[in-house]
Amino acid sequence: MKLFKKVLIANRGEIALRILRTCREMGIKTVAVYSTADRESLHVRFADEAVCIGPASSALSYLNMQHIMAAVEITDADAVHPGYGFLAENAEFAELCNEYGVKFIGPTADMIRSMGDKITAKETMIKAGVPVVPGSDGLLKDVKHGLKLAEGIGYPVILKATAGGGGKGMRIVWKPEEFQKSWDSARQEAGASFGNDGIYIEKFIEEPRHIEIQIAGDQHGHVCHLSERDCSIQRRHQKLVEEAPSPFLDDELRKKMGDAAIKAGKSINYEGVGTVEFLVDKHRNFYFMEMNTRIQVEHTVTEEVIDYDLIKEQIKIACGFEMSGLNYYPTMHAIECRINAEDPYRDFRPSPGKIISFHSSKGHGVRVDTHVYAGYSIPPYYDSMIAKVICRAQTREECIAKMKRALDEFIIEGVKTTVPFHQKLMRDPVFISGDFNTSFIDNFDLGEEGEELD
Repeated sequence: MKLFKKVLIANRGEIALRILRTCREMGIKTVAVYSTADRESLHVRFADEAVCIGPASSALSYLNMQHIMAAVEITDADAVHPGYGFLAENAEFAELCNEYGVKFIGPTADMIRSMGDKITAKETMIKAGVPVVPGSDGLLKDVKHGLKLAEGIGYPVILKATAGGGGKGMRIVWKPEEFQKSWDSARQEAGASFGNDGIYIEKFIEEPRHIEIQIAGDQHGHVCHLSERDCSIQRRHQKLVEEAPSPFLDDELRKKMGDAAIKAGKSINYEGVGTVEFLVDKHRNFYFMEMNTRIQVEHTVTEEVIDYDLIKEQIKIACGFEMSGLNYYPTMHAIECRINAEDPYRDFRPSPGKIISFHSSKGHGVRVDTHVYAGYSIPPYYDSMIAKVICRAQTREECIAKMKRALDEFIIEGVKTTVPFHQKLMRDPVFISGDFNTSFIDNFDLGEEGEELD
C-alpha cells in the first residue's frame, strides 16, 4: 500500500492544523483552503499550498463544494480530509470526491447516509441487535399520531428532528397538554436549521450520562473499538468537557458497550474512524443515540489515554492499510476542556475580536490544540471554539489537579473565554466526585466575575 501524495484539508481552525501536522509527519504534502476571513490563520501559513475558496460566509467558502473541488483540481491533490463539521458528514460531498477521482478520507456516501438520518440509523441498530431508546418506528405523521405513541411510551418523551444535531429541533414533553406547542416549535426549528422538518419521538431518559465509544474500521472488514469517552458535561446539548475513562462505567458495562459499538460498525461495514454515541440511564441501561461518521472534537482524549494517533489511522485506513483489529482500553486518565471565545458570565455570549496576548499551558501531561496566537483576530462567522486543553495523568484525581494548574496558567487577553467556567468546574465537589449527568450544568453556580478561586 502507498500513502497519499497530497491531501487537501477541507476545514479551518485547530482541526485543520491538527490534520496538517500528522500529514507532515507522514511525509504527505498538504493543501489548505481558506475564506478571506481566515487569511491569517496558521493552517494557511504552515500548509505546502493554500487556496482561497471564497468570502467569510461558510455557505460561500467552507460549504461550497464546487470551490473546494476546484482547489483539488488546481493543486492536483489525491485525497480530501474533511475534519469535523462543515462537509465532514455530507454524503453528496463524499460522492463528489469519488466522481472527481480523489479519496474522501472517511466512510463512503452510503455509510454516511445510513447513519445521517436518525430514523434509518435506529432501524439499522435494531437489526444489528444494538439497544435503542423506545420510540416511534419512523417519522410522526401529525400531533394525533404523536400523542397516541407518547401515551404508550409513557411521559416524559422527547421530540427530535430526524436531520438534527447540536440540540436543534429537540423538545422535551412532560405532559399531553404541552405536546402541540412542542411539536410546532420543534418542526419550525428543524425546518429552519436543516431544511427538513421531519420529527420522531422517543422516551426521554432522565438523569442520563452521555457516553460515546470510539471505533475504527478498515476496508478489509475489521472493526475495533478504542474504549469510551464521557461527554456528560454539556450545555444545551453542546459538549464542554470530555474525559476517558468514564467515572461511571465499570469493566462489565465498558465491555458491553464496546461490543455494541462494534456491532453498529459492522452492520454497515464501516470504513474510517467514527463514534457510536449512547445514553446511559442511572440504572446502567444503555441506548444507542446516534453515530458520528467522522473524527470528533474530543478525539484527543482517546489519543492521550491509549497513545494512538487517530488522524494517522484515518489516513492509513483511507489508503487501504489493514488494521490489527484489536480493541483498546485506557491505561491513563485524560480530560479535555473546550476553550470557547464566549463570555460565561453573560449566558456564554460569543466574544469575537483581536487577541492581545496569549500564553498556552505547558508541562508534563498537558496538551493544547489551538490555531490562535497573540495578534490573531477571532472572526465572528464560525464556531467559537479556539482551543482545547487536554491533560493526562495516572488517575482522575491527578488529572483534575493537573487541569486546574493548566487552566490557571492559560492566559488570553482581548476577548472573553470560557476559561473561568472550567476553572470553577474543576473545583466543584460534584464534578470531582464523578456523580453527575447531562443536566449538571443547568444547576451549576459560576459565581461572580472576578471572584477569587480557592
